[in-house]
Amino acid sequence: MKLKHVAGLALVAMTLTGCSTVKGWFAGKDAEAKKALEPAELVKFEPTLKVSKIWSTSVGKGEGRIGLRQVPMVADGRVYAAAVEGGVHALDLQTGREVWEYKPAKEKKKPKLRLSGGPGVGEGLVVIGTLDGQVIALDASNGTEKWKSRVPGEVIAAPAIAQGLVFVRSNDGRTTALDAATGEQRWFNTQELPSLTVRGNAPVVAGPGALFIGNDDGTLSALAMQDGRPLWEQSVGTPEGRTELERMADIDGAPVLEGNTLYVSSFKNETMAIEGPTGRPLWSRDHGGGGGVAVTSGNVVVTDGKGTVYGLDKTSGSAMWSQQALARRSVTGAAVQGDYAVVGDYKGYLHWLRLSDGELAARAKSGGDALLAAPVVADGIAVVQNVDGKLTAFRLAQ
Repeated sequence: MKLKHVAGLALVAMTLTGCSTVKGWFAGKDAEAKKALEPAELVKFEPTLKVSKIWSTSVGKGEGRIGLRQVPMVADGRVYAAAVEGGVHALDLQTGREVWEYKPAKEKKKPKLRLSGGPGVGEGLVVIGTLDGQVIALDASNGTEKWKSRVPGEVIAAPAIAQGLVFVRSNDGRTTALDAATGEQRWFNTQELPSLTVRGNAPVVAGPGALFIGNDDGTLSALAMQDGRPLWEQSVGTPEGRTELERMADIDGAPVLEGNTLYVSSFKNETMAIEGPTGRPLWSRDHGGGGGVAVTSGNVVVTDGKGTVYGLDKTSGSAMWSQQALARRSVTGAAVQGDYAVVGDYKGYLHWLRLSDGELAARAKSGGDALLAAPVVADGIAVVQNVDGKLTAFRLAQ
């Protein structure tokens, strides 16, 4: 009887405390699950590379949470950059000194022009688009306005300029060719959009007589430059899955054209090498993402949606190395600076990885705000633009 009484007391105690105990069990599992989704903490390592911040400046109010991936452009020793409400700026690449600034004229009873997507540069022009479909061409030497035009839809990718034409990709799936001297429309081509797409567009890439366009349905298209005729189309990410979310396969990073070969990656985590003149696939691998590709003499560097950075063999696409230390940190696409790949993250950090094996070599902070777009590298200098409109330049120490 005494034994039963003790057992009974134990049962009562379990009944009184069981709810909190069971709740504690599940709370522990919820905490573990939550932690598994959090951005990876930055691991300490011994740097093998010295990086110097050489200048930093603001180009105006940034994009905030619009998701535009504002990207500076570097040409002829100058950095050209735009902010949503800060105008267009030309800066000296070596010093960050401002060469000229363009601010759109304010018009009564009209909203401010919201510049987006970053400028395109070429043939003496700097061309920028806006969130209401305006296209503005500036003189690259002094920033004076040469013409304005309009396309349907937001312009959230940098225009391309080649062979006397300006090519503008708008968010409605349309590519428009404008006369570089006057802004008059020469032709347009429209690509049908899926029901659900990632916020962003791949910039148009100009090649010999052809344009290469990454589409929101996971295809890469080639158009004849002078009249917009379709030349070929190749699927890079097949829209498969039960839901619209699972079927998203956007190509939002700029394809890279090297010689006759195009390298491109899609939101479906697929990277492909394609023969430019024909559209024939040379190889395809299940590593990649929406941030685009960086190409070296031997590597193709890509970042997937989980934050893993891969170095792929340029000839075969085989994975040579992977770096997972930046998991879930919203890692940007990569750029190549010397013997290193450099990527940014959601806290404004830049990370340099050795191209030979993917090991972390250096880390620096560009500011406290997120980096959405891959760094731009020219003349040995890496330039990044964060969502607050801040530009920062870094050089590798000799």
